[in-house]
Amino acid sequence: MRAEQIPDRNIGMEMVRVTEAAALAAARWMGRGDKNGADKAAVDAMRLMLDTVAMDGVIVMRWKGEKDHAPMLYNGERVGNGKGPQMDVAVDPLEGTRLTAMGRPGAVSVIACAPRGTLYSPKDIFYMEKIAVGPEAKGCIDLSAPVQWNLEQVAKAKGMPVEELTVIILDRDRNTEIADQVRAAGDADQVHHGRRRAGGDFDGHRGLGRGRDAGHRRLAGGRDVAADRR
Repeated sequence: MRAEQIPDRNIGMEMVRVTEAAALAAARWMGRGDKNGADKAAVDAMRLMLDTVAMDGVIVMRWKGEKDHAPMLYNGERVGNGKGPQMDVAVDPLEGTRLTAMGRPGAVSVIACAPRGTLYSPKDIFYMEKIAVGPEAKGCIDLSAPVQWNLEQVAKAKGMPVEELTVIILDRDRNTEIADQVRAAGDADQVHHGRRRAGGDFDGHRGLGRGRDAGHRRLAGGRDVAADRR
């Protein structure tokens, strides 16, 4: 008799189904001007699908969850059917709620899993001050230094004047002071109206972002990213 072994379920593929459900639910709210409705639809769908995944999961990061007192997918909530591996889970059911409400492209549903105890949990930290540069300026930035000093260091590393740098700044009121300092230094900042920038042709990214977005880490391709708790 041939011995056969039933293959294990692939958690990665299960997560695809989870984010797919959240994205499809949120899509029904596209262009309706209700970002909260879109977010709730994504949260409800993601929570429902997570219950079908064979894992003993704990939410350690939920973008906007603690800040908005979310009733579902909050930090510390148990997810999964409890029968699989122990996992830390980070979720953002709908990143780009405003984009969805306004009918614009670029919104995504996000989830990440790792063995229990390995994902950083920001707990009640809502925002972090962050700065990121390209590979040429790797190791040249200092989050505690003034904006102008960092711009000068990046310009020096790239061999160009400060005036020719392009800095991406998320269009939020909390970043107004940083944008003013960038302009005062003679740089041309590029206001990005939607979600956090994932990539592209730019010299630096500066601003206050959600604490769920970064600790202190290095990105692929040699980019330097520094973040400080706020």
